[in-house]
Amino acid sequence: MRRLRALIRKEFTHMRRDPRTLVMILIMPILQLFLLGYISNDVRNISAVVFDQDNSRASRALLDAYRAADYFSLDYVAYSEADVTQLIDSGQARAGIIIPPSYGGDLAAGRSAEVAVLIDGSDPTIANAALSAATFVGQAHATNIRFQQLAVRGPAAVTAGLPFEVRTRVLYNPDLLSSYNIVPGLIGTILLFTTMGLTANAIVRERERGTIEQLIVTPIRNWELILAKITPFILVSMVDVVLILLVGTLWFGVPIRGSVLLLLALSGLYLLPNLGLGLLISTFARTQQEAQIVILPLMLPFWMLSGFIFPIAAMPAALQVISRFIPLTYFLVIVRSIVIKGVGIEILIPQIAALSIFAVLLLGIAALRFRKTLD
Repeated sequence: MRRLRALIRKEFTHMRRDPRTLVMILIMPILQLFLLGYISNDVRNISAVVFDQDNSRASRALLDAYRAADYFSLDYVAYSEADVTQLIDSGQARAGIIIPPSYGGDLAAGRSAEVAVLIDGSDPTIANAALSAATFVGQAHATNIRFQQLAVRGPAAVTAGLPFEVRTRVLYNPDLLSSYNIVPGLIGTILLFTTMGLTANAIVRERERGTIEQLIVTPIRNWELILAKITPFILVSMVDVVLILLVGTLWFGVPIRGSVLLLLALSGLYLLPNLGLGLLISTFARTQQEAQIVILPLMLPFWMLSGFIFPIAAMPAALQVISRFIPLTYFLVIVRSIVIKGVGIEILIPQIAALSIFAVLLLGIAALRFRKTLD
């Protein structure tokens, strides 16, 4: 027992002398608790676009009913069905409410009316919530209208059935298959985990093996070293993208509706900020263990706040702001838009601009941080 107590005391001493490990042990559970505690699958305030061709008192009452239900946030107004489709294609709106020009007149005449609701099916979690909410709110409002008609006209003057019907249509993924959402998202998450972990050890490995001295005495510039470090990882990662696409299409049955070349080009762009962040970590860490300790706390927020598992719309406002500083957030929009929706580059300009800024900043800081010295 004396020997055992001595060994246990030794391990506690090592833990006390390595505060990074102790912080990792204590901080990670708290971080997981806050992230998992505040994030839920209860989707509210689904961004929607409205195309009101009737613009009557009756149509405004219907839209007020959707606002009051708190499921939809009527953020956009469209003036054509093409505008509705464009906003849903770009991901700015998750649903589109189209009210026909005869809506108010049909209700006033006692005829049955129809309202169309288009739903973005690229994220089944949000689509299921939007589908249920659109149907439920529409039926509840139609029932209220029927009660008002019965009170004014009496049963004899009112036709059977509800005064209007909500016709829903799920775009891109009518069967709401989760694989359509998960498989494209895996491209971004797998690339994140592999590239950041590998590049974080790149310069650290040179230090541990003693080969950093050989680099120091060479005439290479900082940016040349950074470029040399990331080029092999880019090439290997592009092979990973192709393999994931092949498996997703042939095994999971996920169709690729957009341009494969565009997807590969933007995947290469997405790799740059991840590689830059990994190299930046490697300039701070002295050992590979240190690098991994820094990476692990970053992986969890990146994975959970990017929208891969939990919809960003279901997060608190503060976490939604944090998600905008995660490159994976923008790439998930890109890969799902190309694979599931088949959109072109003109729709993805905001995401491309964001990834370009991240790439320039992170790679630039990593190049500035690298010093050709041993200290």
